[in-house]
Amino acid sequence: MDLRKYRLDELLLVGIKNEIESEKVYREVSERVKDPFFKNRLEFLANEERGHRNFLENLFEKNFPKHPLKLPENSIIPLPEIRMHGESGTMRDVVAIMDDAMKAETAASDFYTSMMDLFEDEKTKQVLKYLALMEKDHYAILKMERDQLAEVEDVMEDLSYIQLDGRY
Repeated sequence: MDLRKYRLDELLLVGIKNEIESEKVYREVSERVKDPFFKNRLEFLANEERGHRNFLENLFEKNFPKHPLKLPENSIIPLPEIRMHGESGTMRDVVAIMDDAMKAETAASDFYTSMMDLFEDEKTKQVLKYLALMEKDHYAILKMERDQLAEVEDVMEDLSYIQLDGRY
């Protein structure tokens, strides 16, 4: 991903906005699922995204102390968004959310890797590299959970154990 045509402040704001939106979706889904292990994984991912947001906000304030931290309504870079799927809250909806989340985590990893080239400070580059690796870890967590859900979808659908609608 070539980010050189964008201003650094714009990129940081895009990153912050993306982390906020990802955290929100992970929290919403974690509040609606019944499986305690899956709920725990989603809460972990939400907390990770909050940490990424905090780092990016600090980086923004350090590099642009006189600029207001005002998030754009629309992103200048089209990163995949994680959408809430379906009204029924079925396991298929959960799997669709996870598919979106996996795409978003991959894009975030690429985004942070590309941002490394825009900073001179070696410490900042290393932290961005770390964020990119963490996003890859998030992808792996989601893929494992998604694959397990897809594998047992019929059985779990009958048990209504992972549905999002609050029914057992």
